[in-house]
Order: sequence, then structure tokens, then C-alpha cells
Amino acid sequence: VQLQASGGGLVQAGGSLRLSCAASGRTFSRLHGAWFRQPPGKEREFVAVIKWNGATTYHADSVKDRFAISRDNTKNTIFLQMNNLKPEDTAVYYCAARQNWFASNNWPAAVIDYWGQGTLVTVSS
Repeated sequence: VQLQASGGGLVQAGGSLRLSCAASGRTFSRLHGAWFRQPPGKEREFVAVIKWNGATTYHADSVKDRFAISRDNTKNTIFLQMNNLKPEDTAVYYCAARQNWFASNNWPAAVIDYWGQGTLVTVSS
């Protein structure tokens, strides 16, 4: 599976961005999708995950009520809608996928099977 993230950029605090992750290769519709981020100088951290059929989503506490993960299996794409962005949301955002559902609302990076390249989101104050 190849994952291609896009949609990052520079935005002012309070603004919005929508990230997309297009998948090719193996049938992405049967994989669970996720977003992680890596702030400057910090480790990669979990942002959100969505089940293969969209029935279940989890979001990190730090983004809950501001970010929303979704997917369109007809387009082999997952999305991350980011609203009310804050300077602390500045990071490289990575899309990811896993074959088997991981029974936790906070996925560690170590359980991911497939990674996409990152897209940089910069939020200015």
C-alpha cells in the first residue's frame, strides 16, 4: 500500500485545514486508517483513527472537538478536517494504515503497518 498525504500549509490560529491521504495498491477499503503527527523536536504522536468501514473513530484528547477523521472508500482516501487550529498543532502530519483493528483509543506508532510521507502544517499565532 502506498499512501500519499496532502493539504498541509501555513494557517493562522483559529483557521482550518483539510488533509487528505490517497491510497494505492492493496485494497485500502479493508484497512483501518489513521493520522499521526510529529511536532518539531518531539516524538510522533497519535491524532485519530478510523475503522475500515467508518463505523468507529477515536481522536486524541488534544484534538477532540476540533479535528475529525473521515474516509471515502470509493476514492481510497481518508481525511482529517482540522478546525480552530492552534500554534501547538504545528507538526508534520502522517497518514497511516493497519490491517487489524487495535483495541485502544490511543494507537502507538509501533502498531502501524503502512506509513505515508508527511505533510507540514504550520499554525501561526
